[in-house]
Amino acid sequence: HADLLPGNLLTRAGRLHAVIDFGGLGTGDPACDMMAAWTLLTDATRPLFREAAEVDDATWARGRGWALCWGVVTENHYRTTNPVLAAVARRTRTEALADHVAST
Repeated sequence: HADLLPGNLLTRAGRLHAVIDFGGLGTGDPACDMMAAWTLLTDATRPLFREAAEVDDATWARGRGWALCWGVVTENHYRTTNPVLAAVARRTRTEALADHVAST
């Protein structure tokens, strides 16, 4: 999916109902699918996602890098035109950096 973000998830009665916006589909790196760990999840739920995804350390680190890159670029680009998306990007950047620090 490559941009599994809150705005691309449709829920009903508190459960995931659909995923929309497949603009980044097929980017080629499975680490892109790991971005959801930092765009959607918390430090408490992130390890559960990683365990279920069964990815190696390198894929996980690249996923964190994808999330960081997306967060930095998106926050800057949308800070005035789409403050809601910019806030998601800021949270993503913050989560990715904090996770990196915690893992070193």
